[in-house]
Amino acid sequence: MISMTLSNLRNSTNFFDIEDIATIVNGRKKEEIGYFIPKSFKNEFEKFILELEKNKKRKLLKKVANASKKDIIGDGAVSDGIK
Repeated sequence: MISMTLSNLRNSTNFFDIEDIATIVNGRKKEEIGYFIPKSFKNEFEKFILELEKNKKRKLLKKVANASKKDIIGDGAVSDGIK
């Protein structure tokens, strides 16, 4: 992985020809902003992102299921019939 600054984006012909993942750094503040993923890694990166999204949805569904399990049916509420 290589490190590049935002000023490298101005010279985009060289920037987009890289074959490695690049860390984009704000040169003034010396802080990491993000990453540049070249086309050669597109398929693997999309699979990785899809897996992250699935895991995020699973965690949310587990949270909803746990909250719903703890929700007691009180007076005046209608049961869903599941026992």
